[in-house]
Amino acid sequence: MKAAPRRPGSTARPDGSAADAPIRVLIAEDHALVRRGMVAIVDMEEGTQVVGEAADGAEALAKWRALRPDVMLVDLRMPELDGLDVIRRIHAEDPRAAVVVLTTFDHEEDVYGALKAGAKAYLLKDVEPDELFRCIRAVHVGEAYLQPKLAAKLAQRVHEQPLTDREVQILGLVAKGLGNKAIAATLFIGESTVKTHLKSLFHKLDVTSRSEAVAAAARRGLVRF
Repeated sequence: MKAAPRRPGSTARPDGSAADAPIRVLIAEDHALVRRGMVAIVDMEEGTQVVGEAADGAEALAKWRALRPDVMLVDLRMPELDGLDVIRRIHAEDPRAAVVVLTTFDHEEDVYGALKAGAKAYLLKDVEPDELFRCIRAVHVGEAYLQPKLAAKLAQRVHEQPLTDREVQILGLVAKGLGNKAIAATLFIGESTVKTHLKSLFHKLDVTSRSEAVAAAARRGLVRF
């Protein structure tokens, strides 16, 4: 099949398409009203075009595979597959895929997890349209993009001591209201071991009580209610 002729003065992308062709965008968002608003905004901007929509994670992955959009906007919390699972699977198939998280969740653990999974950018849904399109254009040409306020959260995370998997488990059970004895029975460990882990995570979170630990963990996105 012959390649479509390019307009005079246009340049070619690595895939052979014209550089002035619209950026093809796939939107994955489970709330229909929000998704339709995003579609309308993206389609109104010159140089961008929505080529597909998905209402859950499984559909998002299937649509990405079928359409191979230039840029994908994806929420973190979706049914079937959550956003992180979608990002990981896409990144495994194409590490260069331009996936942008667009969500309401601003915990540093969410931001860090999404970028680690392979997202090229992370935006909050209160983003101004101009910034959204700056981000879309940036990731389309291979750049990363992060809102300044989220970059500050990540910078803070670098200086925080990470919790071990066991400490996160115990913190989750503390958040559910379990005492040391119940936690020990749930995890099949000794009560003294639970106390040792609690002492360690209190130190890492810079707190002095169980309630403070839960509050600090919630701020970081380590526990959810």
